Amino acid sequence: MKITKPSQNIVKKYLEKWDSLKNYVLQESSLRKLFTETYPENTKMDDVLIKVCSLNDFYSTYIFSPFKVAEHIVSLKIDKRLKQNDLTLVNSIANIKIKGKKRINFYSFATKYCSHHKPEIYPIYDYYVERIISHFKKTEGFCKFIKKDFKDYQKYRNILINFQIYFGLTRYTLKEIDKYLWQAGKEYFPRKYT
Repeated sequence: MKITKPSQNIVKKYLEKWDSLKNYVLQESSLRKLFTETYPENTKMDDVLIKVCSLNDFYSTYIFSPFKVAEHIVSLKIDKRLKQNDLTLVNSIANIKIKGKKRINFYSFATKYCSHHKPEIYPIYDYYVERIISHFKKTEGFCKFIKKDFKDYQKYRNILINFQIYFGLTRYTLKEIDKYLWQAGKEYFPRKYT
């Protein structure tokens, strides 16, 4: 399988393709409005709960207890940390105690939650992005990292920035890079469900 090396033209092609995916464009537009206009703060349970449920539905993040996740986010008082672009916030949101003692890491969800507040600061982690980035590390050697670095948000973000720089893609935002990587990852590394 020949995967085209990243370039400005390739990213542009995938961004044009993204713009033709009406359902994704409308979902993103709806979430942007919900997170930045309708309920930009995270202090009221009902505001946070609707954001958690909407993200869970649109992205199929498998949050089986949206109420507990929303309660956790409200308890963290995240608004100041979001304003400060605190990257450690993602891992704080991700690590949730469910049913007394059991801790669950909703990492992908947490990246999406922060990203919908500030998409240019918080890139989204996704299975497809991890797969395509790992491929380019192997074939191009653009950056040194190990698999577990994907789940340390500060390291993950640095991997994406190194990717941008190495392939001359700094004219594109992290959000645009995410759209490209997600589509390419999905195309070249589709999940096989049995």
